[in-house]
Amino acid sequence: MLEGKTALVTGAGRGIGRQIALTLAAEGADVIVNCNASCEQAEKTAEEIRKLGRRAEVLQASVANFQACGDMVKKALELFGHIDILVNNAGIVQSGPLEGISTEEFDAVMATNVRAPFILMRETLPLLKASPSPEIINVCSVVAHEGYPNQSAYVASKHALCGLSKSFANEVFEDGVRVHLISPGGVLTDMVAKVRPEIVGTPMILPEDVADAAEYLLTHRSDAVCDEIRLHRVTKAPF
Repeated sequence: MLEGKTALVTGAGRGIGRQIALTLAAEGADVIVNCNASCEQAEKTAEEIRKLGRRAEVLQASVANFQACGDMVKKALELFGHIDILVNNAGIVQSGPLEGISTEEFDAVMATNVRAPFILMRETLPLLKASPSPEIINVCSVVAHEGYPNQSAYVASKHALCGLSKSFANEVFEDGVRVHLISPGGVLTDMVAKVRPEIVGTPMILPEDVADAAEYLLTHRSDAVCDEIRLHRVTKAPF
């Protein structure tokens, strides 16, 4: 379904990003595997993609660095010649009461979770407009629709990402660029274990579940459009 497409996935060394990268490769896409600093896990992701018969290149770039974001897009263009899919997955979390959060911590969360997707959407837009089926997926969170205590900076960043995605989706609608949100609840990742240790050991969303949602959005490009998919844990009450 995605043969001939090139996808850029941020934070693809582990967790949700890794699984999305592998899932897109299984559907036929070549994948640019972004990693932050240590790229050992990203190299393993790339090797698995190559075993699926697809091309994979690892690009190290701290998405919190705006210059690194732009440089990564330029390098991706040099290597692949086109980008059809952008998955903004990389993110960091913060926990603790608001009064204990430093300005530097707040800025770091916003730089990674909001500014990076903003820059990457802006920088890839000319390439996406040249694609016959351009897609952007921003991995958000259920906290974009709620106000969880002791996660103020993280919640603020995801609210911002949600609003950014909605506005940009309307800006590029006439260009045929589709912008989607996936907003999962507690996913079984190292990040969630750090912030919500009380739910570890209970039924949780798996990275594969989020990747399945991404696959649906990217492989069902018909006259029906799904703007956002929300996922919650089976133990959480519906709606």
